[in-house]
Amino acid sequence: MEGGGAHRTPEDVFRDFRARRAGMIKALTTDVEKFYQQCDPEKENLCLYGLPNETWEVNLPAEEVPPELPEPALGINFARDGMDEKDWLSLVAVHSDAWLLAVAFYFGARFGFDKESRKRLFSMINNLPTIYEVVTGTAKKQVKEKTPKSSSKINKSGTKPSRLPEPNSRGPKMPPPKDEDDSGGEEEEGEEHENALCGACNDNYGQDEFWICCDACETWYHGKCVKITPAKAEHIKHYKCPNCSSSSKRARA
Repeated sequence: MEGGGAHRTPEDVFRDFRARRAGMIKALTTDVEKFYQQCDPEKENLCLYGLPNETWEVNLPAEEVPPELPEPALGINFARDGMDEKDWLSLVAVHSDAWLLAVAFYFGARFGFDKESRKRLFSMINNLPTIYEVVTGTAKKQVKEKTPKSSSKINKSGTKPSRLPEPNSRGPKMPPPKDEDDSGGEEEEGEEHENALCGACNDNYGQDEFWICCDACETWYHGKCVKITPAKAEHIKHYKCPNCSSSSKRARA
């Protein structure tokens, strides 16, 4: 991305970030054998670069100081044969994440982004799994943990998912962010969402909808179907759906 005098937006910088990220993920996953061969420890200090056209390259760092862009981790090739391959790739992935953020916020400073623009840029970046999460498989694990299907009554583990990341609280059940580099995961995720039905209206799980789970029967409901808002849910320690509440009343009678 060339600076020039043109006005750039956070969306422009994010597209550049996403393209460079895609290239680096290819190097560390689908092109890993080619990447491994190019990182010969007998060579000079080498760096992994993600390019704006969604490709990657292993090359020497720029000689000028300061360089036009921030430089990635130097000498990644030296550790190739000195540690486990998975650990080495994970370490390169972590440094690649750091470099991508450095480049994105370098552009932000160069284009004069204000506080709100920087916040918008980071929000878009943060909605994507990190390279480290993709390379180590952590991203797929997080997607599976967030799906509401695991909360059904046939859950073999007998545990219920949390309503929000904080314990003993309830809130909007949001679908995991989509990642363009994990199309297979999106298909599995979509199938699981389709299988999650509201216990009141029997409608499918929908995006941006507030859901709440009954602590008695472990059935999920749209908040609007049982007249529970996110604000009300915050003050409910143990929620019982209308069916379970009616059963309790009949038993006492």
